[in-house]
Amino acid sequence: MNAPTYSAKDFRSDVKPVWCPGCGDYGVLTSIAKAFADLNLAPHQTSVVSGIGCSSRIPAYTNTYGFHSIHGRALAVGAGLKLARPDLTVLVAGGDGDGFSIGGNHFIHACRRNVDMTYVVMDNRVYGMTKGQPSPTTEADWDASAMAPPGGTGVTPFHPLAIALAAGANFIARAFSGDINGTAALIAEAIRYPGFSFVAVMSPCITFREEQRDWKSVIRQSGFPATTDPAQAARRLMTDDGFNMGVLYRGGRDSFAKPRSTQCSIADLDSEFAV
Repeated sequence: MNAPTYSAKDFRSDVKPVWCPGCGDYGVLTSIAKAFADLNLAPHQTSVVSGIGCSSRIPAYTNTYGFHSIHGRALAVGAGLKLARPDLTVLVAGGDGDGFSIGGNHFIHACRRNVDMTYVVMDNRVYGMTKGQPSPTTEADWDASAMAPPGGTGVTPFHPLAIALAAGANFIARAFSGDINGTAALIAEAIRYPGFSFVAVMSPCITFREEQRDWKSVIRQSGFPATTDPAQAARRLMTDDGFNMGVLYRGGRDSFAKPRSTQCSIADLDSEFAV
């Protein structure tokens, strides 16, 4: 790889983030900018798409093409953009609420379609923007917030990495927002890897989940090399405690490509509506 022409600051806009002090998303924003620079991309070659939520403010804070879409639909927008402009590097950013609740169906089918783009999800296991309700990844017995049901929801948390594997994601990794260089390296590898790449980032929300300050003391690098065997990856993920960082799975599926038969001229389209 050639020496980077750009630095991380070239991918940061002049808009000041408004996240709470201590939010893990600051680290993810820095990691994304660093990954773009390390890949020697140009700002006009990259695009960041998001949905709704704290993490979805990221397009405004980056100096790239950006699209702040509607709740849960970021992956659909990102896939459409990549298919229309395959020359662009498309990164979709979101949170656990936006991505796995209202956007859960899009997440499953984005993994299945395997369009060549990268999905970075900042998971803090809480709805931070709307003041602390349980999210799809919140522990079933979490009731520390006045917004949570007494005793917790009692609902089994969504397992995004296992779902991504079952649905067909081609690259699966987990990172920690406090490790900026490590997260940047994983995002860069995800961008380089063909097909749909999913990077789940543990990004603490210490405003509504102060206990997440302890994450930095319990995370660890996975003791296993990334596997290309989905059955082995499934066994690891289903026995994983959620604190193993690194690349967990590298698949071998071909990226989805728009069939040539769908490419036509304006005249061809007009002829379809001729009376």
